[in-house]
Amino acid sequence: MPDDLRQRLQSLPASPFAEGALVHLREASAKQGLVAEMEGVLADERLAAFLGSALGDCPYLCDLAAKDVLRLLAIVEEAPEERVARLIREISTGSWTEKSAVMSALRRAKQDVALTLGLADLGRAIDLETVTGGLSDLADAALDAALRFSLSEAERQGRWRGALPAESGLAILAMGKHGARELNYSSDIDIILIYDPERPGVAEGIEPSVFWVRIVRQLVALLQERTADSYVFRVDLRLRPDPGATPLALSLPAALIYYESMGQNWERAAMIKARVCAGDHACGETFLSEVAPFIWRKYLDFAAIADIHSIKRQMHAHRGHGAIAVAGHDIKRGRGGIREIEFFAQTQQLIAGGRDRALRGRATRPMLSGLAEKGWFSGDVRDQLDGAYVFLRTVEHRLQMVRDEQTHLYPTALEERARIARLMGFEDPEAFEKRMRATLTTVARFYSELFENAPELDTDVGSLVFTGGEDDPETLETLRRMQFEKPERVTETIRSWHFGRFPAMRSTKARERLTEITPGLLTAMSRGGNPDAALGAFDALLRALPAGAQLFSLLASNPALLDMLVFVLGAAPRLAETFARRPHVVDALINPASLAQDGTLEVFRAQLHEATTASRDHEDALNRVRLFVGEQRFMISVRLITGQIASVDAAEIFSDLAQAALCELLDLTRADFRRQYGVIPGGCELVLALGRLGSREMTATSDLDLLIIYDHDAGAAISDGARGLPPSQYYARFTQRLVSALSAPTSEGIAYFVDLRLRPSGRSGPLATHVDAFERYQREEAWTWEHMALSRARPVAGDTALCLRVDQAIAEVTAQQRERGKLVEDVASMRSRVEDARGAGAWDLKTGIGSIMDCEFIAQLALLAGLPKRDGETTSETLVRAGETGALALRDADLLAFSDEWQTAILQAMRIVGDTLADPSAAPEDVKRLIVKLAAGATARWNSERALPSILAEETFFAQDPAGAGERLAFDVFQSALAAVQSATREAYRKSLAFVAKGELHGSA
Repeated sequence: MPDDLRQRLQSLPASPFAEGALVHLREASAKQGLVAEMEGVLADERLAAFLGSALGDCPYLCDLAAKDVLRLLAIVEEAPEERVARLIREISTGSWTEKSAVMSALRRAKQDVALTLGLADLGRAIDLETVTGGLSDLADAALDAALRFSLSEAERQGRWRGALPAESGLAILAMGKHGARELNYSSDIDIILIYDPERPGVAEGIEPSVFWVRIVRQLVALLQERTADSYVFRVDLRLRPDPGATPLALSLPAALIYYESMGQNWERAAMIKARVCAGDHACGETFLSEVAPFIWRKYLDFAAIADIHSIKRQMHAHRGHGAIAVAGHDIKRGRGGIREIEFFAQTQQLIAGGRDRALRGRATRPMLSGLAEKGWFSGDVRDQLDGAYVFLRTVEHRLQMVRDEQTHLYPTALEERARIARLMGFEDPEAFEKRMRATLTTVARFYSELFENAPELDTDVGSLVFTGGEDDPETLETLRRMQFEKPERVTETIRSWHFGRFPAMRSTKARERLTEITPGLLTAMSRGGNPDAALGAFDALLRALPAGAQLFSLLASNPALLDMLVFVLGAAPRLAETFARRPHVVDALINPASLAQDGTLEVFRAQLHEATTASRDHEDALNRVRLFVGEQRFMISVRLITGQIASVDAAEIFSDLAQAALCELLDLTRADFRRQYGVIPGGCELVLALGRLGSREMTATSDLDLLIIYDHDAGAAISDGARGLPPSQYYARFTQRLVSALSAPTSEGIAYFVDLRLRPSGRSGPLATHVDAFERYQREEAWTWEHMALSRARPVAGDTALCLRVDQAIAEVTAQQRERGKLVEDVASMRSRVEDARGAGAWDLKTGIGSIMDCEFIAQLALLAGLPKRDGETTSETLVRAGETGALALRDADLLAFSDEWQTAILQAMRIVGDTLADPSAAPEDVKRLIVKLAAGATARWNSERALPSILAEETFFAQDPAGAGERLAFDVFQSALAAVQSATREAYRKSLAFVAKGELHGSA
């Protein structure tokens, strides 16, 4: 061993594995015929003790030494700096014609350098920069050699015309630690490859982009493909612009356009360390010169400061969490780790480097000194951070050289912790860990002070880091705690948002604002019970939005709106679909006036008419109606979710919206139809609404139960158009057109599904009914159930005179004399048939036992038993009036009215969520909260006007303040209340049947 090396070499604490390592060396020496030579080395007791401890605690280095004993013998006889430099020169000047030869040469050189530097590093014979610089120089030489071989092979194949790598037009940029010449033992090498498409060299007829991508793939394989000699370096190409959507090699113009228009915050920090390491250096330097304005902003304005803060928030959203535990700590990414020191320097470089070129260096330690000299922090801070950096990088090297693992986690096992302590020169593991804890704490303190005035994200959720091209282990763990099933997909999705692939994310401001709300967004998603689905829906929304900055700013300042949006996306697929199909509804959310606007029939009609008046043709008019209906239905649902309106108000607004659409589409259909078929003399028509539209109790998904009734002059035989039709055929075809105008799918979907089965004679009857036939049928032929349906009917569109006539006819029919026993028997029989056909589940709120239908049937029974009909009156209103007038027993009528209103509120929630929700007890938490919220709201509204039915007063759900406690109650408590309401409803239903049956024949009152 040279005297100089002997003097520099320091001993290591004795390893319990030392003897085993020396035995292994002797056995390998014997196999390789080098026993005498090895014994000569081991005769030096100091060197033998060092090799035993170093190789005993580093199985990877021990294997390298035993694999080629002659190499080990040479290493201990040569200064490490000289040996590494010579190996790199050999690689840099080497020439190979076979792929296997270049791969073998590169891998053996890597092993030699790793063993040389590893032993010298463990013996403290070289400093940190010699280690990291040697590894980085080897990576440069290996990349250049791989490129040189790949181009020579392409030349032999006729695809390349002989230019050397230095003149090829392809520049390889080293990034990260490689760019700063700070590689560690098991680092990947992060590279970006840029080519000049105008540079000659690619053979004629070959597309440069295709050629260079093929070269890159071969280059990567040469370096990272595993053989019997292992690998050279793992290559990571994910730091290139938008790696999920760009080729492996980017043209110079494309790369510049990306950084100038869509470069991200973290990419500015990453580009600080960019260095041309191989290939065409002139091309690479041209690129770095052109991209410098993106990295270095000349003026320290507020936007720049916010930009830097944005990077910090992305990289470290978990500041301030708990004490540092050494065991299991990530010394790179964890609190107080290497990344914080690097970022401490980089952020201040970004702020100051635009005006001071001296602060644009790549390496961490020189920049800590440079920043301190320029007064950005004190010399004491510099000294402590510099010492911490050297210490932690040395620990990092020890962790990795043990088994050649790309790890940064300090082990948890006591034996492994003792091993690392010995490799760091500590006899006592506790003393070493005390030193490491103090180092981490110091770094964390300085890092926190640097950002003490930075805007905070939600710091309670844990680490949420989405920068760069690799997943942060702590972030993945945080996402798992937040109930995301596929955290890797979450990080990939969020990183993709920041590449500007879609319009909403093109601006820097949009990306910064989205960065700010991401922790809150993910937290809101995690509360909903189906966070992965919510994230997927939000991703779809971002892809559809024309712009995002305004929405993201609004969400940042309005947490309630953020929660609402996440609920919509995760739990209400119907509303989420509206977002995806019509992203401009976001404009309405952004405008508070839109949410506050009262939707009335008159307002809706005026707005619809204005929209269709501006249409290009009939089809465009239909689309405008669909667009308007979809957006308004969405806004009504949002207002209901956010508590701005009650469920009964929502039902009326949904109904007014449907009526307005019917009126507009009736006018449009009539005009279009008459252009083709003309007019029937004296012809007129109306739309009669039944079901929920008739009683103004619609939900977000209600169909329209309709009848089309017409009239014409007595002698009218045919319409006067070019294609004349007789009246019955004319109005049948007209009805088909109207139904199509409502229900036919267009590019904007449908407006409403239509059900015509309640027309006279049902499916067998004509689509449209003459008014005379309608009156005759209702007086002479209709069944009791048809009169029940008629009790909710009202004309909603059409000829005024005809509406008055039909309204009068309906009033007379519902008021006609009936024998009460037979009437009650018919109602009960009809109800039983529905139960038999539909089942009796608790969540069948429309038709199950004790459901809304019980309430509706009793209300309709009261109307047919003598209670005067009122157009547009809800079931609940009818029941209240029946109790007040004595048509029903007051107590039972009130209970049924409450049950109808309460269960309808729940039904509104379920319809907003989606029709496929069969059992809300198995639904996501957001869905459960919405159901309980609307039920509690219905209770509060009822209590403000009337007393709660006494039979329900003892139920836990109703015994508390519904408005204040409803959402906090457990869902099983709510389900108990639902069961109690349905049980009481069925009992009131039975009593009401008996009450009405006791009465006498009646006439119209």
